[in-house]
Parts: sequence; structure tokens; C-alpha cells
Amino acid sequence: MDKILITGAGGYIGSVSAKLFLDKGYEVVAVDNFATGYKKPLEYLKKNYPGKFGFYDVDLTGDVSKVFEKEKGIQAVIHYAASCIVDESMKNPGKYFSNNVAATANLLSAMDKHDVKNIIFSSTCAVYGEAIYYPINEKHPLNPTTPYGASKKMAEEVIQWYGKLRKFNYMILRYFNVCGASDDGTVGDSKKPSSLLVQNAVRGALGIEKFYLTCPEVDTPDKTPIRDYVNVVDLNEAHLKAYEYIKKTGNSDIINLGTGTGNSVLEVVQQVKKITGKEIPVEKANTRQGDDAKKVADIKRAREVLGWEPKRTIEDSVKSLVEWYKNHPQGWDK
Repeated sequence: MDKILITGAGGYIGSVSAKLFLDKGYEVVAVDNFATGYKKPLEYLKKNYPGKFGFYDVDLTGDVSKVFEKEKGIQAVIHYAASCIVDESMKNPGKYFSNNVAATANLLSAMDKHDVKNIIFSSTCAVYGEAIYYPINEKHPLNPTTPYGASKKMAEEVIQWYGKLRKFNYMILRYFNVCGASDDGTVGDSKKPSSLLVQNAVRGALGIEKFYLTCPEVDTPDKTPIRDYVNVVDLNEAHLKAYEYIKKTGNSDIINLGTGTGNSVLEVVQQVKKITGKEIPVEKANTRQGDDAKKVADIKRAREVLGWEPKRTIEDSVKSLVEWYKNHPQGWDK
């Protein structure tokens, strides 16, 4: 089976991805600098998948080549590593242009040097900015309204230049809102505090942490933002299909990943209450910067190109998170 390098593998989405690729029989090489990621999930995977998994403490702005030199036969890179908190990017834009743009350029340079020409890139619907129409398809104008969205747009452009000039095969996957844990609840989100609504609502319902409403008042029926919440395992199954697609066809593409439906913040809170049977005390907190009213994906291209569509509901995501947080109320230990 092929050997895959996963960047940001100590993070939420990256750790679930590593488990999925291992479960499918792939050999996985993980990279993380552990600034926000965790060693514990990688140690867990190394123990449970002996001989199939290894990891390196490497910063992508540094010497990435040493990983490719040690790990011969890498077929592709799944590039998750990034700074990804919208509000933080408004306060510290330099961090985002360094971690998301410069690091991606450095990674691509190392890949090129070692003749690894396949990359699946973790991008975001934040590249679209304020939606002009719904649902948002891949032809929607790109007009990011935050340094986070702008940095991801720039990283996409760097990857596309490598496609044109260095014959890279790429799949750029623009995520909408991610939720859930692995289906068995063994691998999940550890961000403290998390910027992800469903996670925070479940933590609130389980009494782990107070739930704060941080969204601005916007022009929607209940005055809270509407988002498209996609399960993290569904999301990673799309990455698996994306790798299979570029390996088979040599084609590159840009594809949205979501569910094609939207829920407001308050609708999600009600759903978590219903599933857990718990009341969630809601407190107002400082309003996050950079949130717009509505973002819902058009996932037609994901169906057509990758043969992918989400299988898991918000209910499935909440149940997996309940299982995860019951066993890891504070996530992984640092």
C-alpha cells in the first residue's frame, strides 16, 4: 500500500485523517511541530498500528527535506498543517501569512526536490468571503474578508503555480464547518478553547466547560450565523477519494466539502440539547470578529468528480463527540 505524509497530524482533523488512512491499509508518516497539535494521538496510533505509522517533530517553515530523505517512497502529501482561528488572524495576521503561506511554499519546495508530486490541500470556504449567492460553488468569486481566508487563498495560488510549472497533481478541498470525532470516539478535538461550535456545545451539555455564545448578530431568521456542518470522518474520506482520483487520472481540481445544508448557531445548540438530553446554559461572551451571516456549500462537484457525499448527520457527529469527551473531557494531554 502507498506511503502518505500527513502534515499537522497532531491536530484535530489531521489525527482523524491519520487513523482513517491507517484503517484503509496505508502507511502513514506524520509531521507536526506541536505548537497547537498533540503527541498523544500520534503515540496512540504508533502503538496501535505497529510498523505502519511514524511521526516527526518538524516545523514546515524549517528543514522539511530531512523527512523525505529518511522516509523513502512517499507517494503524496495531505497538507493539513495551518493556523486556523478566524478571530486570531484578525489580531495577528503575520502569524497566518507565515504559517499558512510561507510554510506551504517551503513544503512544496521540499516535495519538488524529492520528486513527490501529489498534494491534497486543506483549504477553507473563508476564501470566498461574504457570500454573493447560495449555495456556494467553486466558481463563486474569491474575496476573503480575514487574514485567515486570505492566507489560504494565497496558499492555493502557490500550489496552482507548482501545478503549472512543476507538474504537480493537486486537489484543493475547501472545507465548510467541521464537527464530530472518529466514529468510535477514540480520536477527536483537543483545542482549548475550541473555536468550533458543535464541540463547544457538547462540552457545555456534558458540563465540561461553560458554553459561550460568541457569534455576532446577523441577518438570519434567529439572528445567528448559518453554517454548513460536515462530519470530520466524512471530510477525511473525501481526502482519501481525492488521493485515489489524482493518482488514477493525474488531474488537478478544486472542490468544496460540506453537506449542502445549513444550520444556525441556535439550531445546533437545540440539536445538542435534544440528543444529549441536557440543558446547555448559554452565556454571551466577546463577539468574534470576521463572522458573516451565511455559508452553505454546493457539493455537486464533490459528487461528480470524487463520487463523494457525506454519510453522517449532525446527530452522528454529536454522538461521536459525546463518546470522545466522556473518555477525554479535556482532549489529549500536552
